[in-house]
Amino acid sequence: MTQRPVVQMKGISKYFPGVKALDDVSVDIYPGEVHVLIGENGAGKSTLSKILMGIYTASSGEILVDGQQVNISSPSVARAHGIGGVHQEFMLVPWLNVAQNIFLNREPRWKNTFLIDHSAMHRQSRELLSSLGVDIDTRLPIRRLGTAQQQMVEIAKALEQKLRVFILDEPTAVLSAREVELLFKQVRRMKEEGVAIVYISHRLQEIREIGDRVTVLRDGKHVTTCPLSEVTDDELVRLMVGRNISLMYPRHRREPGAEVLAVSNLCVKNGPQNINLKVHSGEIVGIAGLVGSGRTELARAVFGIDPIEKGEVRLYGQPVKPQSPNQMVKRGMGLLPEDRKQYGLALRNSVAQNTVMASLRQRFPKGIISERKIHELAGTYVEKLHIATPHVRRTVGYLSGGNQQKVVLAKWLDTESGFLIFDEPTRGIDVGAKVEVHTLMDQLVQQGTGILMISSDLPEVLGMSDRIYVMYEGRIVGHFTHEEATQEKVASLMLGVGVKGNGRAQRTAG
Repeated sequence: MTQRPVVQMKGISKYFPGVKALDDVSVDIYPGEVHVLIGENGAGKSTLSKILMGIYTASSGEILVDGQQVNISSPSVARAHGIGGVHQEFMLVPWLNVAQNIFLNREPRWKNTFLIDHSAMHRQSRELLSSLGVDIDTRLPIRRLGTAQQQMVEIAKALEQKLRVFILDEPTAVLSAREVELLFKQVRRMKEEGVAIVYISHRLQEIREIGDRVTVLRDGKHVTTCPLSEVTDDELVRLMVGRNISLMYPRHRREPGAEVLAVSNLCVKNGPQNINLKVHSGEIVGIAGLVGSGRTELARAVFGIDPIEKGEVRLYGQPVKPQSPNQMVKRGMGLLPEDRKQYGLALRNSVAQNTVMASLRQRFPKGIISERKIHELAGTYVEKLHIATPHVRRTVGYLSGGNQQKVVLAKWLDTESGFLIFDEPTRGIDVGAKVEVHTLMDQLVQQGTGILMISSDLPEVLGMSDRIYVMYEGRIVGHFTHEEATQEKVASLMLGVGVKGNGRAQRTAG
């Protein structure tokens, strides 16, 4: 490139207790380009972006903006240099409304006063959200929004700052295809305006669609930087993980066993309606659908989080009225939630403490807890699941997203539950970790576990499921066996093509 980079990161290293997250990494970022950062979880991508956004301070190395060395000691300093964006973890204030979050510390004022112009703030917030193609009531508190809506608010908040360097860390993990398309439209517009975009994603198809150059990190080190046009997907995967990944969806299909879950005419208030589905031991049943189709609400109701208005749930052949997660865990059910940080983990606790969180009473029925035994148990899962942690006493909040997901898996494996709900099991984790999670799921069903899997990744649904239900606007509109399902059939129903006004498909297989 002939033009000068807007940002240069030279020899960046970052140390945490017991971990070297970045080791002498150098990256140049140019205006008017989408610079993609990829690598396995724990490779250092998010750490590098946090250093650029002022959330972390580098242990060594230097950052230059427009050729001048700068000290980015905080997010406010980064913003002063025109650097900011959307981090993987939401940075929203739950009790403030949408407009207050978008304009936090940058509220428009009445002329010549310190008074906040609330009318202007809500109007501008609506305009920003509208540019992203979403209609969200700006007066609603953030806690009332779903995960995808919160992500769109985060993006609108970053857009309002009119940045020179716009960082997007896994921005599409919870977005529908339509929302992704609208986001990419914004990214292209910013690119034309000369904004430099740093884009972090595990989705190779997305990277191809939006990226110009790619930097690959592995184990905290810089592997290569090159134009995306000069490298194939297979080469990217090999550079990321240091090995070939020949089988993304390892399945050893078998005849299903006894019924473990049966849902009949289930209705949830302001949620899914007239749901009928079954899961047997030894099978993975997938639920496909767009964000907002009611998949997660169904899982929450079956697990006893949200109340059921009517209908029947049978677990292991026995009728049950789900009233609390604790009740359902005792009956042999587990839920790996969509939002692992908020609902799946105690981020301030250790790997060991999280591992036995759901099985503590089962492991120590007399109430006499052995820390040594807990550490031994956790160590077994660290080894079995290849959890990258210096020791089981490590605070789980310091682990990468993929390793956090493995800790959630360890927690439910230790309960020895016969039925598990996996809600977005590989969201936000790299291709290597995905294969490991998929392999584990296959091993579980080989041992007789029944799995209900919710995923926005259609290839994952098609590759891992023995049967597939499709949801659209709170209803099941299709049912396919593995042999019957095709991407075209499932995607059409997900988008409502061929679905009658009452929410039923004109034709459903299976």
